[in-house]
Amino acid sequence: MGTANRQSSNGSSAQGRGASADHRGLIPVTVLTGFLGAGKTTLLNRVLSEDHGQRIAVIENEFGPEGIDNDLLVRDSNEQIVEMNNGCICCTVRGDLVRILGDLLAKQRSGELQFDRVIIETTGMANPGPVCQTFFMDDNIASGYLLDGVITVVDAKHGSDTLDRQPEAQNQVGFADRLLMSKVDLVSADEVDALRRRLIKINPRATPQPVHFGSVPLNEILDISGFNLNAILDIDPEFLAEDHPDAHDHSHDHDHDHSHDHHHHGHHAHHDDEIGAFVFNSERPFNLDRLEEFLSGIVQVYGPDLLRYKGILYVKGNARRILFQGVHMMMGAEPGRAWRANEKKYSKMVFIGRKLPQDIFSMGLEQCLA
Repeated sequence: MGTANRQSSNGSSAQGRGASADHRGLIPVTVLTGFLGAGKTTLLNRVLSEDHGQRIAVIENEFGPEGIDNDLLVRDSNEQIVEMNNGCICCTVRGDLVRILGDLLAKQRSGELQFDRVIIETTGMANPGPVCQTFFMDDNIASGYLLDGVITVVDAKHGSDTLDRQPEAQNQVGFADRLLMSKVDLVSADEVDALRRRLIKINPRATPQPVHFGSVPLNEILDISGFNLNAILDIDPEFLAEDHPDAHDHSHDHDHDHSHDHHHHGHHAHHDDEIGAFVFNSERPFNLDRLEEFLSGIVQVYGPDLLRYKGILYVKGNARRILFQGVHMMMGAEPGRAWRANEKKYSKMVFIGRKLPQDIFSMGLEQCLA
């Protein structure tokens, strides 16, 4: 565990952006993940060197006895770099992450250190789940930070093989709010398209986009409100439309089989991914008591395998949309905006996890409808 401070003149104005301005003074946090060699450090370098006028505290996680990424990062910055060595940010060392975030927060509040946001770069072997849970399980951390989103970088050249061999890589894709495909210049357009389709099947919430040497508009990866209940429930339309001519028949479209034996124009092999997603839609209202009872039971049984789940709910007798989301076994809900007079009311829920029994979820949710 080591700390390195670096000085530079990135500027001092935060330009009024970010959760620090919009969420009661909370400091926004971005989790940057991706498998070994995917290009996380390249992307982080790009973010740190951009003329965005923000001061960024970076928490790095190195796998092994000695960190090297710190030597690769840009030097002319005013960032606070904290390295977490000797293993990944996971349940066993989450206490270290809480301590480091707490130390940064204390220095911020005392005036010893000033920063506008935090980026956590995880080791390539890390599951982002425990990192995300940190911001909901510790009161002190929750009082100072706002988890903004998870950015996952996928290597287009080796990504498909990595997804085949490494469950951690599937976890990283499943947790993502944004998916960036690096090294697309090293593979054919067909290979890029095949990987993109596979990523959408694993996680329809995060539309994959190519990124060239870490170049991506900052507003597409920062301040994205991926963990904000009031954010739009983004589900890639291709996930519902592709291969399913009746995908928009709301009374049936949750029954589709989203297994990976579809044909990608003849150039993509069969993939039986452990991590997958399915969407439940209905235009009938939910009975809230039945739904709460069912979801509580589902979370107790399948929580460890539920990566991300989120939804907009149409509840009988409620004039407002109900917004809910969860990470593993932690679930929250709150009222959203009122349904508009001319608006078709509906429920849309997405579940992303490891070998989830879609039939059990779908039948159970059907039985919760009024």
